[in-house]
Amino acid sequence: MEDLAKKLQFALEKYPQQVELVPVADLLLDSARQNEKRPAFVKLAMADELVKSLRGQRQQKDVLLLVRIPGEVLERSESRIVLPGEVE
Repeated sequence: MEDLAKKLQFALEKYPQQVELVPVADLLLDSARQNEKRPAFVKLAMADELVKSLRGQRQQKDVLLLVRIPGEVLERSESRIVLPGEVE
């Protein structure tokens, strides 16, 4: 997981124009919460090229990640107040 985080950070810093960010809510077709018979799931609508890269090829060319940004982090990103742990 740490390796993927480093790769994501590198891509966002060096090649931001090539990274695609789409809120999962925009792709959501169906979802269900966990119950006794099955796990929770989400069903997403995606471009065919993405589906092929996930399922059909031995060598995966692209990496598709699901990234969660907690609400409190989103709030901090819009704040003009800098907290001690946020100084570089």
